[in-house]
Amino acid sequence: MMSTDSSSLTVAGLEVDVDFKDIKNMHLSVYPPAGRVRVAAPRRATEEAIRLAVIERLPWIKRQRQQFQSANRQTERNMVSGETHYVWGNRYLLDVSQSSGSFRVETKGGTLWVMTPEGTDAGGRYAALDRWYRRELKATVPALLEKWQPILEVEVDNVIVRRMKTKWGTCITRSRTVWLNPELAKKDPRCLEYIVVHELAHLRVRGHGEKFVALMDQVLADWRGRRDQLNEAPLSHEKWADKA
Repeated sequence: MMSTDSSSLTVAGLEVDVDFKDIKNMHLSVYPPAGRVRVAAPRRATEEAIRLAVIERLPWIKRQRQQFQSANRQTERNMVSGETHYVWGNRYLLDVSQSSGSFRVETKGGTLWVMTPEGTDAGGRYAALDRWYRRELKATVPALLEKWQPILEVEVDNVIVRRMKTKWGTCITRSRTVWLNPELAKKDPRCLEYIVVHELAHLRVRGHGEKFVALMDQVLADWRGRRDQLNEAPLSHEKWADKA
């Protein structure tokens, strides 16, 4: 098995993840959805060499990031029956054929039922589903905090579910507040756990340098795999998302 050590650099205002591996040549990649930059470097590579490689490829990096921001999102959803939607990493077919006196969302078998009052338009159905995703996320987070806060020896004062265009989560250290993207309720639960641990770790260590990486390695050994799984999944592209 190839062994890996990680660190982080800031180059021309970009935060760059660096993985040192038993390889001969340096490889640079840009990942969706936000255009995270990662360098796989030989163990002998110096920081100066890595910085130079990033600077030389800045025009390409910027083009990749622009493409992700404009194009790499899920196919637009119109909130009609038969569409594919995801809940906790599982695929469901949407069914909006049933009306109800109130807004209801539930999963049964392979179907995601969104029931709304008669006459509700697609935007109203989206809003009902978005509220449900938020409730799902909020209901799942307390158990993760109960598990991980003692391990990391930190405690948050507030958790906010907030839609973000380019981030899955963020930590406001001065107010000890963690923001989580409601899109996480669509992804594998392991991804949500990774984001929670990642943001809690920032209450111990700011930035993504060696100390932060060492802490993540200590408490969540497979965090890189979870990170890559999540970052390879696009954010949603519903036409109503920016209004939610």
